[in-house]
Amino acid sequence: MILYELNCSNEHNFEAWFRDGATYDKQAKRGDIECPICSDTSIGKAPMAPRLSNSVKKENGEERAKEVAEQILRAVNKIQDHVEENCDYVGDKFADEARAIHYGDAGERGIYGEATGKEVSDLIDEKIDVLPLPRRSRKNS
Repeated sequence: MILYELNCSNEHNFEAWFRDGATYDKQAKRGDIECPICSDTSIGKAPMAPRLSNSVKKENGEERAKEVAEQILRAVNKIQDHVEENCDYVGDKFADEARAIHYGDAGERGIYGEATGKEVSDLIDEKIDVLPLPRRSRKNS
């Protein structure tokens, strides 16, 4: 296995594991590698500093976990920003509005809001596409 630092044409950096260099080359050529932040498939290898083992200074697992968690939160926030900028908030009427759009009783558009687990299950049973999004963190700064 080999770890590559990659970047997309939108300058997002991320890491990915591959069986070997040839596997990366094949997947990159076919456009199978996708940026986890923006879904861009124009991917290249980013410059990497070699990781040298040093018995005095080892990467702390907690620090790495915190770094990864922060990357995930940034990606989630970017998705939430996109949804809020491009879709209509329908609050707790999400299930009703999703049905109305699906069955042609309301104009087609992107929506977001809240739904109970039962409502989501019913929408899925009706073959209505839904995607759960985490709620935005409410931190006091």
